[in-house]
Amino acid sequence: MKSLSDYAMEDEKKDYCRHCSRPDGTMQSYSEKLQSFVKLIIKTQGLDIQVATTSAKAMMMRLPAWEKFRETVDFGN
Repeated sequence: MKSLSDYAMEDEKKDYCRHCSRPDGTMQSYSEKLQSFVKLIIKTQGLDIQVATTSAKAMMMRLPAWEKFRETVDFGN
C-alpha cells in the first residue's frame, strides 16, 4: 500500500487495504474476501469459477493480511 487512502479507514496500523475491509473498517473474513475476489476475476477476466478461485487464492497468499492462511489453502479447488 502506497498511500494513506489505500489502507482500511485510512489507518496505516491496519495490515489490510480498503478492498479487504467491511464498511465499518474491520477486516473481511478469508471466505468473504475470497468470494468477492472470485466474482471480480470472473467479471473482469471472464475466467471460469475454478480457474478464478485458484487465481484469487494465489494472489491473496501474496498479501500480508492473508499470509496466515498459506498453510491451509488448497489450490486444487
